Amino acid sequence: MAAAPVFSRALLHPKHWPLWLAIGLNAFLAQMPFRVQLWLGLGAGKLLNRFASARRRIARINLQLCLPELTEAEREALLKRNMSAMGIGLMEQNMAWFMPRRRLDKLVTVSGLEHLQSLKNQGAILVIRHTSCVQLAVVAVTLFHPAAGMYRKHKNPVLDYVQRKGRERLNPDAFAFERKETRTMMRSLRQGVSVLYAPDQDYGMKHSVWATFFGVPAATVSATANFARMGKARVVMVDFVRKPGAGGYHLSFSAPLENFPSEDEVADAQRINDLIEAQVRATPEQYFWVHRRFKTRPEGEAPVY
Repeated sequence: MAAAPVFSRALLHPKHWPLWLAIGLNAFLAQMPFRVQLWLGLGAGKLLNRFASARRRIARINLQLCLPELTEAEREALLKRNMSAMGIGLMEQNMAWFMPRRRLDKLVTVSGLEHLQSLKNQGAILVIRHTSCVQLAVVAVTLFHPAAGMYRKHKNPVLDYVQRKGRERLNPDAFAFERKETRTMMRSLRQGVSVLYAPDQDYGMKHSVWATFFGVPAATVSATANFARMGKARVVMVDFVRKPGAGGYHLSFSAPLENFPSEDEVADAQRINDLIEAQVRATPEQYFWVHRRFKTRPEGEAPVY
């Protein structure tokens, strides 16, 4: 496992000063009233909707593929709301890393925590989806339950320090480890640790199977079932949604999945996709539609992006 983030004098090199200034500004914004942060996020969303043409194009294609039952006007309205959510997500990352715990405690409600508590010393894979507020979701889990989580190591040492420090700051038993450290994940699960895992992105076919997502063939990682089997762990679905207006957030944990994993890796992958799809349909504007979820195509099919 990667060593815990440690501050060093090298991080104060003058070449990092502009970045520290930007981080300081973001930390300052995280102290502002929640309504002000939402307002700033909506403003950022308007800029994304206007200037992030490549991401907006990907989201539009995903919505066309996944929600063909909507009219074009309805999808465009949903796309606009999604860009607003992504803008708010920029503020929510600041909140995740810098907002004081006493304020986060007031913003986040929780249900289903008893399902995790009932597992006692058995490890759990906490399946979480990518949303506009996923950074805040990961940190919010640690408000109520110690959890480990994968992260992508940043090339810039300052950003890497800040993101790991932010992920681990609210719970002394929470820790982050690099995505490639699968042995750390296995060892943690077998030791009874809960590990956050987001399997809803396209990582190619090397460790994936074909399953549908919103009825569209999608390269789907089979690792959820494999990790559960090798780590002797249960699988719990996690959802984190932004409430309307300034209502804050709700975090929910499902009961552990029964008969999972099975002997059929495709059926297991499809089951996870179906559960995530149900979550997405409940709050579609908050999903991470800007990801090229269908970039890997079945043999003979043309690229969709």
